[in-house]
Amino acid sequence: MKIVALTGSIGMGKSTTSAMFKDLGVPIWDADAAVHRLYAPDGAAIPPLEALIPEAIGTHGVDRNILTAKILQDPGLLKQIEAIVHPLVGKDRADFLVAAREQGAGLVLVDVPLLFETGGEAYVDAVIVVSCSAEMQRTRVLARPGMTEEKFASILARQTPDEVKCAKADFVIDTGLGLDAAREQVGKVHAALIKPAAETAEK
Repeated sequence: MKIVALTGSIGMGKSTTSAMFKDLGVPIWDADAAVHRLYAPDGAAIPPLEALIPEAIGTHGVDRNILTAKILQDPGLLKQIEAIVHPLVGKDRADFLVAAREQGAGLVLVDVPLLFETGGEAYVDAVIVVSCSAEMQRTRVLARPGMTEEKFASILARQTPDEVKCAKADFVIDTGLGLDAAREQVGKVHAALIKPAAETAEK
């Protein structure tokens, strides 16, 4: 089974591109969705986070606003939270991969926003990076509810620069050319990824 990672900086169109691969029948694991599951009322991250920051846990699970405020007050808290959450996210991904193998999937896609920042590229067979112009990225991100120039700058500062990601990628999908162009690129990348497996099966 080939494991392919999809990554890209904020506002580059990762979610839309991921959905296009899903439309082609590729099983998708989404790191952000995994965190949402862990932060839900019955999520695995609730007991250890409640022990660390009880005020950030409510009837709806983790209150991200309170969590963010606490991290801003005490930056050292982030490392403690990551030490709790990252292994749980890793287990969620491992469970997905086991299930996909059991179901006979030849290709799966893991959607990981901070792939290069966490060294995750070492654990996959290929990397797809989504990209667009800095101007389009800025427009997309600042249109999001609650987003400010300061927040955007802070997020960018924690992410590997787009040009570095593109240089490290096996495939780059330009999402700045419209949905039809992106879908065409996704189709070509998908074909390239499944072709070696098909050829191997024929031999």
